Amino acid sequence: MKNDITVKNIIPKCAADFFVPYALVYIFYIILHGHLSPGGGFQGGVLMVAVVVFMTLGYGFKMTSQILSMNLMHKTEGVASIFYVLVALAGIAYLGNFCQNVFSNIGSIGDLFSSGTIFLMDLAVGVKVLTGVGVLGISMFAFIAADDGKE
Repeated sequence: MKNDITVKNIIPKCAADFFVPYALVYIFYIILHGHLSPGGGFQGGVLMVAVVVFMTLGYGFKMTSQILSMNLMHKTEGVASIFYVLVALAGIAYLGNFCQNVFSNIGSIGDLFSSGTIFLMDLAVGVKVLTGVGVLGISMFAFIAADDGKE
């Protein structure tokens, strides 16, 4: 019976170890290429729930909450918000409008850095949503763990 429990624990851990790196690469691909293809900061950030689910199923809530520190994610979300506002204010600084794309002449069409401030704003939104949704996912699993008595 003890071997059965070990096998049940090792399969979710192996699945989490296999899928989490691929999920993170895909998330950042969607965030970084949002101005070139469908997707972007919001869509990539929302996919962070997949990472939280994989890690919680594989390693449990306690380990996931230690690895994905809610305090660090809250601070990162604040930094992303400030970065977004500073990039948006660049439009006013260059005698334009708030959120105006003032660096649109940088790069060639189709390059990663070809959309000027749109790329930077999309990156800020991606980090903000990624951290916010990560905190929400961990919070939801915290309520489930508290109900199970596995706090």
